[in-house]
Amino acid sequence: MKPPLPFLILISAVILSCSRTGERITRDITIENEQVKLVISPEGFARSLTYKPSKTECLIKDKKIPFSTITEERPYQNEVKLAYPTKKTTFKSNSIRKEGDKLVIGYELIPWEATVSLKITGDYLGFTLEGFRLTVDDYGIALTEPPVSEMWFVRLPVRNLTHYGDWLNVLWDDKMAVNLLSTDPYANVDSEEGDGFRIMQAGVDVRVKPDNTGAALIVCPSDKLLDKIAVVEENFDLPSGVRSRRNKLYNASYYWSADVTPTNVDEHIKYALQGGFRTMMIYYPAFLESNGYRLLGNYDMWRAEYPEGKEDLRKMLDKIKSAGITPGVHFLHSHIGRDSRYVTPVPDHRLNLLRIFTLARPLGKSDTIIYVEQNPANSTMANGRRVLKAGTELISYREYTTSRPYMFKGCIRGIDETTVNSLPAGFMFGLLDVSEFGATSVYIDQNSDLQDEIADKIAGIYNSGFEFMYFDGSEGVNPPFWHHVANAQYRVFSKLKPEPLFAEGAAKTHFSWHMLTGGNAFDIFRPEVLKEETRRHPFAEAPRMKNNFTRLNFGWLGYWVPDGKTIGTQPDMLEYVTSRAAAWDCPVSIHANTAAFSKHPRTADNLEVLRRWEEVRALSWLTEDQKKMLQNGEQEHILLLNGNKEFELVPYEQIADVAGGSPEIRAFIFTRDNESYVVYWHISGNRKLSLPVHDNDFTLMKDPGQEIQTEVLSDGSNSIVPAGDRRYIKTGKLTKEQLIDAFRKARIID
Repeated sequence: MKPPLPFLILISAVILSCSRTGERITRDITIENEQVKLVISPEGFARSLTYKPSKTECLIKDKKIPFSTITEERPYQNEVKLAYPTKKTTFKSNSIRKEGDKLVIGYELIPWEATVSLKITGDYLGFTLEGFRLTVDDYGIALTEPPVSEMWFVRLPVRNLTHYGDWLNVLWDDKMAVNLLSTDPYANVDSEEGDGFRIMQAGVDVRVKPDNTGAALIVCPSDKLLDKIAVVEENFDLPSGVRSRRNKLYNASYYWSADVTPTNVDEHIKYALQGGFRTMMIYYPAFLESNGYRLLGNYDMWRAEYPEGKEDLRKMLDKIKSAGITPGVHFLHSHIGRDSRYVTPVPDHRLNLLRIFTLARPLGKSDTIIYVEQNPANSTMANGRRVLKAGTELISYREYTTSRPYMFKGCIRGIDETTVNSLPAGFMFGLLDVSEFGATSVYIDQNSDLQDEIADKIAGIYNSGFEFMYFDGSEGVNPPFWHHVANAQYRVFSKLKPEPLFAEGAAKTHFSWHMLTGGNAFDIFRPEVLKEETRRHPFAEAPRMKNNFTRLNFGWLGYWVPDGKTIGTQPDMLEYVTSRAAAWDCPVSIHANTAAFSKHPRTADNLEVLRRWEEVRALSWLTEDQKKMLQNGEQEHILLLNGNKEFELVPYEQIADVAGGSPEIRAFIFTRDNESYVVYWHISGNRKLSLPVHDNDFTLMKDPGQEIQTEVLSDGSNSIVPAGDRRYIKTGKLTKEQLIDAFRKARIID
């Protein structure tokens, strides 16, 4: 029967009164340090956040945004449940009082209070959700735990500033920064966009951890933010994200290899040094048997080139280090291969399941139809991913029904050499979480201890002498992703000794900021689209990462040998990518292939381009004005080495239709010291170029200031110049237009 309205009003009043104990508090609560003053209204919202040195108000005015909210999947308190719709419901804070060093927060309608402890230091204000307490003696239902699904224990409507860092959760300009960051992997830190402001918030998710998790609020000069975060990292024993970002190798590009072994490491070192690389990333198949992703998780099956296993790896890493190159390792930490011992002959119970089904009928060993109680609708139909895990076996299915009787049809039993079994009606099994990347690996259930087991194996290899890491496949975790992406990384990262100098990864969430100090790299793009894809992806991401006080990697760069299908990797392509990366203090990385290096006629030029820019990075040679110039994605630049062996940075532009439109010659024109220059080369061979100009009208050079005029041949009114490695033509007699015209009318000859 529907309760009468006066009764509901009375009950609501009683519940509201339950959210406050004792006398009603009417005074504001002030929390402050030397930099910031936070004022909280006793009515449950933040009234002011003042940056004290400049007396700047950081909060949006006239917005009574609740300081805290609790979300329940449905109302649980009986009278509230009766009076309001049964749906996900959010309850706002309506009272806050301070008891010692704690905030006690009450909420509308529900008889629960949250207790948040405070830690006030000169560098930050700390908030830790300690837990919840019931404010009534008799809840009326047999429930002792707070029925909270999500909860925000700090919410601040901060005015927009010039920059917003969505990863670090920071608003900042040239004078000040406001940063709310987690102090452990369990706090959900994020922001919600408003009109002229962002609600910066920290909270919990019951699927992760309902209490004893925290966040730190930092308000300080922008140029001091990293100093403050470093204190938070030290105080809460977090990974040293700030120290990593200040390491001299932080913006060093790396040489990536999947096939470096003790037998060929000297050749790899030779090429790495030729490209000026100070770091080398080694992909796990370089030392472990892999079969693609299919053996991920075993991590004890060494390639034949490592007869002594880890000891041979250690010796190889020592050789790399002795050459002045720091080695790192690239793993897929959250993946389990489908041929690994975690899958066959009996799949491990700690593999992640996307959905759970109940057998509606017994399953015999020869059955090819599986009857289930639940509707399989929306189960994957992707090839290779249609896999059920039932007892000791994996079963593939061809299709399923979406009306009763529900069934999976066309089943193949015992795939991946697993053990066929019979199961009774009522047995519960699941849809296996097979990776969408190739369907040859499976994701770990992050709520189990399997990730820790794998972390121990990875750490045992890393501790052979690696010093940085790439966390590939990081998106391969179960929800909630905001937690498990970073926490899976953390479960590995925390075991790596010494702590990585820097790390990168394929996916990131807020807490990852302390670990993935190098951000992400991108998968390789073909030469024909490399510049455009660079503009679309890493170049577009770079300013966003700058807003987060961090960098990304503009690689991975592939390496193609010119053939009938591609023009191959060319110096101007590498120059474009690495120069755009340097504009944002970012590195690049190249997928090294010694066979391709030796076969490509322009490898020396390609590696020289990379070497020069690596020296620029190591020397911090670029000025801020030069960086801004390079942040123009449309204008290309070249880094010259002049006669004094000094770098010069100049803009240049490609000459279209060289030699009548032949793709064999690439040429770019620029101006230097009031003279016109063209840098040109043949993409794949060594031929000659006949230019319709007199040989006394120009000078041929290996580099500006290094003349090689003796290589020029005269052919009447034409001049014949070598067309192979990069060379320069300088002229003070021909106009820019005449020089361009000469290259367009040039002929390629043998």
